[in-house]
Amino acid sequence: MPGLDHWWIILLILVVVLVIWGPGKMPDVGAGLGRAIHEFRSAVSGGQGSVGGGTTPPASQWAPVPEDRPPVSVPDDTPRG
Repeated sequence: MPGLDHWWIILLILVVVLVIWGPGKMPDVGAGLGRAIHEFRSAVSGGQGSVGGGTTPPASQWAPVPEDRPPVSVPDDTPRG
């Protein structure tokens, strides 16, 4: 598997994390990491359990743009050169 040929880097990171948070805080860190991975997988797989359904309406519910409106122009006031 790519990336596992440098196992000592992973070990070094784990030692640094252990020194920073201490052994008493490691279960909380692991539980938080597990929840984050679970929520990420749920969001990627299309599950909408705790993430929400989104705010954009489907294309069939969009309101048409009136034809009599003039086009929007944006002033070009950016300094050049």
